Amino acid sequence: MWTVEMRGVCKHYQLDQITVPALQDVALTIRPGGFTVLAGPSGSGKTTLLNLIGGVDRPDAGSILVAGQDIVHLGDDALSDFRARHIGFIFQNFNLLPVLSACENVEYPLILNRVAAPERKRRVSELLDAVGLADKARNRPGQLSGGQRQRVAIARALAHRPSLVLADEPTANLDSQTGAAILGLLRDLQRQYQLTVVFSSHDPQVIAAADDRYQVRDGRVSQLQAQIEKEIA
Repeated sequence: MWTVEMRGVCKHYQLDQITVPALQDVALTIRPGGFTVLAGPSGSGKTTLLNLIGGVDRPDAGSILVAGQDIVHLGDDALSDFRARHIGFIFQNFNLLPVLSACENVEYPLILNRVAAPERKRRVSELLDAVGLADKARNRPGQLSGGQRQRVAIARALAHRPSLVLADEPTANLDSQTGAAILGLLRDLQRQYQLTVVFSSHDPQVIAAADDRYQVRDGRVSQLQAQIEKEIA
């Protein structure tokens, strides 16, 4: 289980001649084994924050320590290898490969990590069973419901046994009942596999399910207090 620490993190984007501040002087600590939500409306900086924690993007200033290692100073190849080995990603649009079956989608990151075939098959079987889709292993994404596709995406994110899982609005494209089921599944798997999970959301029900809550607003991060939680609701 890993701690994530961000200190003085800033990120800007250039749109034509305009510099847009996405994150400003962010200080944040994600405790190991936590189920942490980054709450806020669209455009507040939640996705940028997740991308920085996951090493998908780099900050303009500041440090990002994941398990004590400042990933900001890793070279591109080392950072790519770090992500592939230690971080799992879950996206609101699922990002499954449409030409592959459920089991093939889950297996794909293991192939990239050169895991031996027998071990790949064992992990895929274990994870599809864990997310309740053992009977859908040969189905392609187009043959699955939105909730089932997100279950496949969760299994894929856990296939390489990451210590840290990042989920960007994992219930946003699902109805409330399916979203609640997905969140419950993610919570169960977090406990089972002893993961540190960080996810973003603007849904009050999803936010309420977290252990730790942080508000992202106008590029700044603060601990989510009760009065702010009421504003979001």
